[in-house]
Amino acid sequence: MYDLLIKNGTVIDGSGDERFVGHIAIKDGLIAAVGEVEGDATRTIDANGKLVTPGWVDIHTHYDGQATWDPIMGPSSWHGVTTVVMGNCGVGFAPVKPGKENFLIELMEGVEDIPGAALAEGINWKWETFAEYLDALEEMPRTVDVATQVPHGPVRAYVMGDRCNGDEPPTEDEIAQMSELVRDGIKAGALGFSSSRTLLHKDVHGEYVPGTFAGSDEMLQLGLAMKGLDHGIFELVSDNLGDDDEWQWVKQFAKETGKKVTLIATSAAAYENGKIYRIAQQASEEGMDIMPQMAGRPTGVLHGLQSSFHAFIAHPTYVSEVSNLPLDEKVKKMQQPQIKAKILAEESQIRSTRQGSMDDLMKMVFPLGERPNYEPDAEDSVAGVAKKLGKTSLEAMYDLLVDNDGKELFYQPLGGYVGYNLDAQRMLMQHPKVIMGLSDGGAHCGVIADAGMPTFIMTHWGRDRSKGDTLPLEFLVRSLTRKTAEAYDMMDRGLIKEGLIADINIIDFEKLNLHRPEAIYDLPTGGKRLVQGVDGYDYTIKSGEVTFEHGDHTGNLPGGLVRGKTALRASA
Repeated sequence: MYDLLIKNGTVIDGSGDERFVGHIAIKDGLIAAVGEVEGDATRTIDANGKLVTPGWVDIHTHYDGQATWDPIMGPSSWHGVTTVVMGNCGVGFAPVKPGKENFLIELMEGVEDIPGAALAEGINWKWETFAEYLDALEEMPRTVDVATQVPHGPVRAYVMGDRCNGDEPPTEDEIAQMSELVRDGIKAGALGFSSSRTLLHKDVHGEYVPGTFAGSDEMLQLGLAMKGLDHGIFELVSDNLGDDDEWQWVKQFAKETGKKVTLIATSAAAYENGKIYRIAQQASEEGMDIMPQMAGRPTGVLHGLQSSFHAFIAHPTYVSEVSNLPLDEKVKKMQQPQIKAKILAEESQIRSTRQGSMDDLMKMVFPLGERPNYEPDAEDSVAGVAKKLGKTSLEAMYDLLVDNDGKELFYQPLGGYVGYNLDAQRMLMQHPKVIMGLSDGGAHCGVIADAGMPTFIMTHWGRDRSKGDTLPLEFLVRSLTRKTAEAYDMMDRGLIKEGLIADINIIDFEKLNLHRPEAIYDLPTGGKRLVQGVDGYDYTIKSGEVTFEHGDHTGNLPGGLVRGKTALRASA
């Protein structure tokens, strides 16, 4: 007798092979049989006409705090994610010396835009060492499995104290201490080590994060701490990947350890003539495993009255008379002709943006609408709408902001949207060394809502794209499941195959759709976060238990902690 039998589904198993219609039997949390299945089950789900895939494995999230208080792990869990990897970008909450917790909160708040008050209220700090942090994570059941990495920032703070986020180099003894902390964390069950070397990442006081200016010797030595262990990946966000010096130590790490490296480059130099992809390919030919990480679309800042940013956020009248009002009162106030006239007559305290003036910026800001379009045309931009209506860009932006009860949000892609299409994105997604990530689930609560990235990848690239070719669903499912699982040595998931963990989505693909993002206030202390709802996930199954049914949580919490490299739990 099986625990669960899924019948007649169109199975895309995560291997990249062609889909097939068949049955899946589940017993004791594992996949017991696939294809032609004989026998009865305690529960049977008829998946006729539905896609059946592995659960998504999201390798780039920031649930480090939320995972200690929230068993649901939304919004990622709403979108079919069954495994999340945290501890990215060199920020996290362990190790930590007693009394120094607030430093790590301010670090996470600054880098990842997670309300500090929510973190301070929600985290119980039952740990000092990284091993103790893993134990605390393991205590709480969840809808998903969580895995994490040892982050550079807390390690540096633990050893160097107040000197950690300056440009003063550590001593040889301090590097040795940090290396020991990294090795201890990996041995305890962390999947790897992460670091940030980008000027984009600052704490709430504007200080660059610990490790930003770390020398190549420090970076290499901390990476080499993983040498000889049976697992360990190096996750690096860096402005310096266009520099040969950075590449030298990255490749030396990969060569000496045999470990994997996943890279998020934040400088244009890394992408000139496809440099990051060429070097990754060359490294592969030399026996090294270097994997650029990318998202299914450019990261996007969301403008709006529900967001933490919009075109009038720094206009004096908005600041003094509107900014602190509830949303409905903001809209009523801004609809007053005299308030509108005053705000539009003022000069923003934001003099310019990366795109230049505010008028220039409006050429790259797009109303999302009820059915968000993440590959819009120039005429769909606020500037394009303004031109049609005979208004200035800021007049059009003002009217759009207050329309629809102030609920509209506006998408501003941050780079990578050349020519108002995603052709370049599509090409890079198919590079053999690229892995899909950067959903940033749990982070950027006030301005970004990309945790639904797996759903976007499936719908936009697998079905809806009108500006060019789509991609095969088999390729997309593999990119979201087995490929990401393998990158982090989680070999017991990401495939629908006998002996692997029964993490499965049953999807009504024609009804799979993203909602417009919205602000909710459910973090500790009533903190705000932008989230994106979804339709079309009929069932999400974690370790053989149905966790979500037609979008509703069932109450089941089978998720736990992934410690280190995993293998099959039964003979495959």
